[in-house]
Amino acid sequence: MDRSSHSRSRRFAPVVAVAAAAALTLAGCSSSSGGKKAEESAGGASAGKATTPQMTVALVTHQSPGDTFWDIVRKGAEAAAAKDNVKLVYSADPNAGNQANLVQNAIDQKVDGIAITLAKPDALKDVVAKAKAANIPVVGLNSGVSEWQKLGLMEFFGQDEVVAGEALGKKLNEAGAKKAVCVIQEQGNIGLTQRCDGVKKTFSGSTETLYVNGTDMPSVKSTITAKLKQDKAIDYVVTLGAPFALTAVQSVDDAGSKAKIATFDLNKALTGAISNGSIQFAVDQQPYLQGYLAIDSLWLYKNNGNYMGGGEQPVLTGPAFVDKSNVDAVAQFAAKGTR
Repeated sequence: MDRSSHSRSRRFAPVVAVAAAAALTLAGCSSSSGGKKAEESAGGASAGKATTPQMTVALVTHQSPGDTFWDIVRKGAEAAAAKDNVKLVYSADPNAGNQANLVQNAIDQKVDGIAITLAKPDALKDVVAKAKAANIPVVGLNSGVSEWQKLGLMEFFGQDEVVAGEALGKKLNEAGAKKAVCVIQEQGNIGLTQRCDGVKKTFSGSTETLYVNGTDMPSVKSTITAKLKQDKAIDYVVTLGAPFALTAVQSVDDAGSKAKIATFDLNKALTGAISNGSIQFAVDQQPYLQGYLAIDSLWLYKNNGNYMGGGEQPVLTGPAFVDKSNVDAVAQFAAKGTR
C-alpha cells in the first residue's frame, strides 16, 4: 500500500491499532476451550508471540558512549522485537553526520523499517528522504517532536520537550527556587535546548544555561563545581539526564553549595538518590516505552497498515514526575532496567 492510500485511512488508525495488534499477535494461540488452556499450551514466555514472517528493523540513535539512558530505550525495542518476530539492528553515534551514515547503511541493507532519533534533524533530512524513496517506512522517537512531520516521518514516540521543561519550571516555583542553572551536555541537540527553554518560560526565578561535555564525566563534574563556587546564589541545578544528575550531587558537595538538584530522566541509581533526598525529583519520559512503541509501530504498519496517532499527532510518553511520593512504585521497575 502506498503512502497516499494510507493517508486516506489515517483517521481510523488510533482506534484500530490496539485491536489489530491483539488480533494479529494472538492469532496463533487462541483456543476454543478458553484462554487459560491457550496460555498453558503457549509455553509462558512465548505466549502472544507473532507468527508473521520475520522483518528487519534498524534502530539508529544519537547515543553517546556510556549513556545508560539508551540501554532502557534498547530494552524496550528488544522486547517489542522479540514479540513481533523482528530482527533488530541497533546502531548509534552522537555525531549527526555519522548517524546519517548509519541510516544510509540501513537503507543499503534493505531493511523493512527504520526508527531514528532527531536530535539534529537538519543533518538527517536528506537520508530520511532517501529511505522514503526506497519505500522504507521511517518513524521517530525520543528527539524531534517538533520536526518529525517536516521530515516526513510516519509517526513519533516521545515527550514534548518544551512542555516537559515548562512543567519542571512550575515545579521549581512550587519549591521556592530563586536561581537555577540548566546543564546541557550536548550542544546543538534540539531536544535538550527545548528542555531548558521550557524551564525558562515558566520559572519565575532567573535561569542560566551551562554547557558541559557529556562524553567526559570528570569534566562535567569540574565544570558544575566551578559554576557553583563562582555563583553562590544558585539554589537549583537542573540536569537533563540521570548520569549528569548523579554527578551534580558530587559537584554540589565539592563546591560546598546548598543547591538542590532536579533532573530529566531516570535510572536505577537515580531512584535511590530520590529516595535518600540527594535529588529532589525527575521528569520521566518512559524511554522503554519509546523503544517498544517505535518497533511495534513498524510491525503494525507492515502487517496491518496502521499509523499510531493517525500519522498526524505524536504519541506522547511523558512528562511525568517521580519524587519521594511515588519513587518506591517506580524503583521496582528501574531495578530491572526498564524505567
